[in-house]
Amino acid sequence: MKVTETFLKGCFVIEPKVFGDKRGNFFEVFSQKIFEEKTGLKIEFVQDNQSISQRGVLRGLHLQKGKFAQAKLVRVIKGSVLDVAVDVRKNSPTYGKHFSIELSEENNKQLFVPRGFLHGFSTLEDNTIFSYKCDNYYHKEAEDGVIFNDKDLNINWKLEKDDILLSEKDKILPTFLEFKKLK
Repeated sequence: MKVTETFLKGCFVIEPKVFGDKRGNFFEVFSQKIFEEKTGLKIEFVQDNQSISQRGVLRGLHLQKGKFAQAKLVRVIKGSVLDVAVDVRKNSPTYGKHFSIELSEENNKQLFVPRGFLHGFSTLEDNTIFSYKCDNYYHKEAEDGVIFNDKDLNINWKLEKDDILLSEKDKILPTFLEFKKLK
C-alpha cells in the first residue's frame, strides 16, 4: 500500500496494491496497522457510509464541527468522482487551501481527510458508488459547510454549471468569508 501526504498536512492519498489475473482482482482496502505505520496517525473508524449518485451530483462542502468533528477515508467502489478537501484548521499554514483528486473504480485511490477539513465531491459518472469511513458518529446539529461555488475557494469541480445537481441544504450553505467570520 502506497501512502503519500498531500501538501495539506495530515491529508493522505492511499493507493492499494492490486493483484489481478484473468479472474479479476483483489486488494486490501484498508489496514489500520499499515495506515498507522505510514502516517504516524492513530485512527479508529466507527461508522461507514455509502452513497449512489448520478453524473452531476455535487455533495459538499461539508464538515462536522466541535466534538463531533470527523476524519474520513473516502473511496469510489463504482464510477468516478472529483474529491475535494479544504483545510479549515485554525492557524494552519494551508488554511483555506484545497486539494482535489479523481477517485475511481479504475485507480482504486483513496483520500484520508483529517478532522478540521471541509469535504465534498462531484460525481463524474452515472451510478457512482462512493464509500467513506468516519472516525466519529454523525451528529445533525454539528453540521456545517461552505457553498460549492465560493469565489474565494475557486474550486474546479470538473462539471458544467448547468449539469450540477445539489441538495436543497447544499444550495444555501454560507460563503467561505461568512464561514470564517463564525469561527
